[in-house]
Amino acid sequence: MSNTPMAANPLTRAVLEIDEYASGLGWDQPARLFALVDTARLRVQEPALAAQLGLTEEPETTGLTPIEQDEIPAGKPLDEFLATIAWPDSVVGCALTVERLMLPPTAEASVPQGLSDKKLAAWVAAHPDRQEVRMTVAVLRDGTRDSAVRLREKDAPKEVLTGSGLVPGLAEALSATFAE
Repeated sequence: MSNTPMAANPLTRAVLEIDEYASGLGWDQPARLFALVDTARLRVQEPALAAQLGLTEEPETTGLTPIEQDEIPAGKPLDEFLATIAWPDSVVGCALTVERLMLPPTAEASVPQGLSDKKLAAWVAAHPDRQEVRMTVAVLRDGTRDSAVRLREKDAPKEVLTGSGLVPGLAEALSATFAE
């Protein structure tokens, strides 16, 4: 992904590559799940797949290659779906990109108590300060995490926020897919 900036570490770079890929698909997309594999290991163990992914032309580097998985079933809650995931040993991490509505912290005090999930979602969707965001969260087997958040109203590569603690709940859910 040629427009992805060089990042300090392979996990951040993978998160930014996935964010760039999702950005190219546009908004209003379903959640997408990715396996993260060690690029050097992939070249050795699966040369045909590495060639298909265009990895044979890249310089030898340590890095992670995101491989998109089958579509997440529509209508199934994300947490229930993630609870069914088990990764083979060759997968060193995983990532998920998902779009959500988000409210600023100042709106927390005005959230009505006792709403069902469906009514809360409707309340957030109608809130004047809501913002649409795309979150890309990645975790490694060793617990390392990183994420990128892109606001729809500031949809530009230079406006993407990155950090390991931006979406802790989703990072925990992804880490649980590696629990034995």
